[in-house]
Amino acid sequence: MEYTIQKLSRLAGISTRTLRFYDEIGLLKPKRTSSSGYRIYGETEVDRLQQILFFKQLSFSLDKIKAAMDDPAYDAEQSLVAHKQALLEKKKEIELLIKTVDATLEEKRGGGRMSDKEKFEGLKKELLDENEIRYGQEIRKKFGEKTVAASNKKFAGMSEADFDAMQEMAARLQEMLTEAMATGDAGGEAALAVAALHKQWLSYTWPSYSPEAHRGLAQMYVDDERFTAYYDKASGKGAAAFLRDAIHNYTDK
Repeated sequence: MEYTIQKLSRLAGISTRTLRFYDEIGLLKPKRTSSSGYRIYGETEVDRLQQILFFKQLSFSLDKIKAAMDDPAYDAEQSLVAHKQALLEKKKEIELLIKTVDATLEEKRGGGRMSDKEKFEGLKKELLDENEIRYGQEIRKKFGEKTVAASNKKFAGMSEADFDAMQEMAARLQEMLTEAMATGDAGGEAALAVAALHKQWLSYTWPSYSPEAHRGLAQMYVDDERFTAYYDKASGKGAAAFLRDAIHNYTDK
């Protein structure tokens, strides 16, 4: 079956303007153009649009969606399986958050009190959700689905005491990084101490440690402007690059 741009727009629940834009950037080309100049879409294009919308639900950018789908190794069936798994994980997280909100509302309305453990478990889920939205795609690309899933599982099972210790260590890490930057020596004693503390901080969530992965994460701090902004804001301009260099020097030793 074939669809005009108006019919496909209604079918998919998106605007014709969006479909025209997808055509312009090469993300979704019509099957053909009619003699009257209308875009005509076929079954292949409908299937591709479905995949695009699945990716968008998982917060992929259009550039990354296009790169993935234009990759010769792209497998639509495997992609659907991965989408389903991601949605199931999101479903679990949403269900827990709903449960936490309901318990909080019940407490505020004079019902049973919400235990500190329940509040803490809800907080961890919120943090996992936030990190998934902000960084999920990048860290999966760099470290792989298996590693990220294991890390999330370890974080979800973290005790409240370990969670508090991890937060305190993160604050101390920023303080030490600022102090080390003042020396101007990314290979000095202060910088190496920062890198060692960073390794210890990672142990709270990383299922296993390797110098190669540590260096890769440090490079991502510099390559990804969001990480760069986080470290530079907390410890001063150039902090992300200094931390990367310190970690490289530490792992080389």
